[in-house]
Amino acid sequence: MADSESVKRIAIIPARSGSKGLPDKNIKLLSGKPLMAYSIEAAISSGAFARVFVSTDSEKYAKIAIENGADAHFLRSSENASDHAGSWDVVREVLLRFEEEGEVFDEVMLLQPTSPLRTKEDILSAISLMQEKDALVIESLTEMDHSPLWSNTLPDDLSMENFFNEYSDMPRQSLPTYYRENGAIYLLKRELLRKEDADMFKERCYAYIMPRERSIDIDVELDFAFAELILSKKDRS
Repeated sequence: MADSESVKRIAIIPARSGSKGLPDKNIKLLSGKPLMAYSIEAAISSGAFARVFVSTDSEKYAKIAIENGADAHFLRSSENASDHAGSWDVVREVLLRFEEEGEVFDEVMLLQPTSPLRTKEDILSAISLMQEKDALVIESLTEMDHSPLWSNTLPDDLSMENFFNEYSDMPRQSLPTYYRENGAIYLLKRELLRKEDADMFKERCYAYIMPRERSIDIDVELDFAFAELILSKKDRS
């Protein structure tokens, strides 16, 4: 198992401009700070990274990233600036650019800016789990709000004749616990990025479980309102 002190690690925060669903989502103010600033601050305060890098296609976004303490000394390529670009293609591009500059990393953590409630403790716990499990990948999950066993599909006529099943009347405590990806943390060894995306999460991949109150993934205006509420309660506590 690698010694934590000998591992060189980079945090990459992907912040493309021009979100269609919520314009300029990644720099939209949340409790007075640009959304991406929360991920930057959590990464920097963890002290776990040699670099905290914001990958963006926008000079404006890069300036905001730098003002909040991140590195953003080059922009992503036009190939990875579209809304069809994959996150791991963006990560590979960043690592390749750093390698061309003579800097190589052992591990990379992808921190989506749309997960502002993720903390430095979450980051450090994911890294500790990586070491404890001798893992190749750590991904953050959270418990689902409602069991999928209580769900079903509906026909076109909306009839509920066959909607309910043997789990419908069972109390929540009697059902197995289901988890979902929350998009907050992806930590992996550098060598895995040589594989196809579909193969990266198969071998020695372990889950870091985050509570639901820190697992908000900002996508629409309602998510912002919910995050604002949680942050305001946190400030008052």
